[in-house]
Amino acid sequence: MCGIAAIFAYRDGAPTVDAAELSRVSESMRSRGPDGEGAWIAGDGRIGLAHRRLAIIDLSDDGAQPMASADGRVTITYNGEIYNFRALRAELEAQGRVFCSQSDTEVLLHLYERDGEGMVERLRGMFAFALWDDRRRGLLLARDPFGIKPLYVADDGGTVRVASQVKALRAGGQIGSAPDPAGHAGFFLFGSVPEPHTLYAGVRALVAGSTQWFDADGPGPVKSYFDPTALLSGTDARGATTPDLRAALADSVADHLVADVPVGVFLSAGLDSATIVELASEIRGGDLDTMTLAFEEFAGTHRDEAPLATQLAEDCGTRHVTRSVRGSEFRGEMEPLLAAMDQPTIDGVNTYFVAREASALGLKVALSGLGGDEMFGGYETFRQVPTLVRALGWVPGLRAVGAGLRAVAAPLVGSLAPPKSAGVLELGTRYGDAYLLRRGLFMSWELPGVLGAEMARAGWQALDPLVRLEACHAPVTGGARKVAALEASWYLKNQLLRDADWAGMAHSLEIRVPFVDPVLFRTLAPTMGRPGAPDKWAMASTPSRPLPEAILGRDKTGFDVPIRDWLGGGGNGERGLRGWARRVYGAFV
Repeated sequence: MCGIAAIFAYRDGAPTVDAAELSRVSESMRSRGPDGEGAWIAGDGRIGLAHRRLAIIDLSDDGAQPMASADGRVTITYNGEIYNFRALRAELEAQGRVFCSQSDTEVLLHLYERDGEGMVERLRGMFAFALWDDRRRGLLLARDPFGIKPLYVADDGGTVRVASQVKALRAGGQIGSAPDPAGHAGFFLFGSVPEPHTLYAGVRALVAGSTQWFDADGPGPVKSYFDPTALLSGTDARGATTPDLRAALADSVADHLVADVPVGVFLSAGLDSATIVELASEIRGGDLDTMTLAFEEFAGTHRDEAPLATQLAEDCGTRHVTRSVRGSEFRGEMEPLLAAMDQPTIDGVNTYFVAREASALGLKVALSGLGGDEMFGGYETFRQVPTLVRALGWVPGLRAVGAGLRAVAAPLVGSLAPPKSAGVLELGTRYGDAYLLRRGLFMSWELPGVLGAEMARAGWQALDPLVRLEACHAPVTGGARKVAALEASWYLKNQLLRDADWAGMAHSLEIRVPFVDPVLFRTLAPTMGRPGAPDKWAMASTPSRPLPEAILGRDKTGFDVPIRDWLGGGGNGERGLRGWARRVYGAFV
């Protein structure tokens, strides 16, 4: 886990790389890599790479970056972890390749020399990298299948700039502040900025599961090599067998424990983290650190996860710590928390605080149960969205009629009912629309009130969310499978994983997510969302020792924080989450 940067002047008339700019970009990401820094600029000044290091694998100087191949043909700056790097290294060594370090970074260099851009198909892990091929005079950018690791690109037509953070690119001093209306509208619609957009017209995200090549001819196309929708639409239940779930989960957890430093686990009283702790303790024999975040506002209520988490930790024999957070700490931490956010989001506060406590314990790596709901249909979305569409989707012309009624009713709803209620008939007939109704923070008709009419109109048109949401699930059959495609491609990628990255990196902590794994996803995809598919209780039954009945029978609450209490209001009020969104947004504009 690190911070990376690259500047490539690919047009002949573009200025050569400014070492001071590259340094500013790198320095702004110090918390992503406090263990070391490095930079390399080619002799002709056309390409420069920089790296901030958080040492996890091969802690020696041999693992420092940017790293070059022995002959100097290939140089890379890379952020993330490749969990199957030892198997790949053994394969490469059997073919005669010689290694000089114990790092996964060097494996990437050899793998590229052998497989070229196709190397990404072999990688199991979370990663983003910029790789310079001196022979081909080009730069390869790549991002992991689910976008666990970020990568942002600014291309002015002559020079491309790349970094792990939007704020880092801006720190270089060469990125303008012109807004991307789609990014602004997307934040208020979803509570996070949907990729590839950012708040800035000059910066875009390299989309998850893709690569892009730059050379003297300019930017090549963005090439997708992993798409959850394609996997869900390309699987057929006929002949599909129920996967060996224990084997699949244990395999993923074991890979995510690979490190040369101690690894901890975030532990709540939920099924997801409890399952990971049980499986990890089986693999590690109890040699594991676990931590629970408790909130004074929840003490003694059903939302207090600390007692059950402590019980499970005792059963597993882990070294367990519980930390409490109170509202005054949240208010006191507001400024650094907002500064750590790379893009505005209404979530991530919980992860920020638990990552802070894990870092205080001396940990550099922690496993999280994030992704369990997406993989095993744990959200109410999987039931609510299909139910709504089945109830309303069959009525001819209802969507158009609903739009007219909404136009009349929305201004009258006010405090009488949630704003979304005005759009139920309009947005309840199609899966993409119903998903936005379920997940949306503000509705389209509210955007002018938060962005102004011009920005709202331009943002809605550029983002085109209803078309994009429909396209995301259209190839997939089955209501729950359609929701699985939407959750994996929108909420998981654009919010949960991005929040885990910035919140962890704010405290130099690498957060790993065993449920969000391409190998596991391919195993689950044939049956996911179908009758008889493994659900959350099947997942929770995979450890050798059954989870405590108190955890198995506990109502789902999520890994929550009392943010509504801290802000002093309800969910729809200006002092609730919608008010929090306005406050977050104000910190970025």
